[in-house]
Amino acid sequence: MSELSKLKWRCRCGMKELDVLLTHYLEQRYEQAPIAEQQTFQALLELPNIDLYAYLMGQKTPTDGEMQALVARMRLL
Repeated sequence: MSELSKLKWRCRCGMKELDVLLTHYLEQRYEQAPIAEQQTFQALLELPNIDLYAYLMGQKTPTDGEMQALVARMRLL
């Protein structure tokens, strides 16, 4: 299984809103993103769904600067 396939599987959180946003980023931007951004995306996937949802819906802001930038970018896609 390729890395991209594994990540696509990890984007399936069980919450439709998260699944759509994460998969969209993965398909539209991930492969062209710098390595640091790819690593941040992978770290984002490790977060509990409640935090991930709050970040991507704009209810909370991540404390990490790189994660803040990634979340902002994802919300604009």
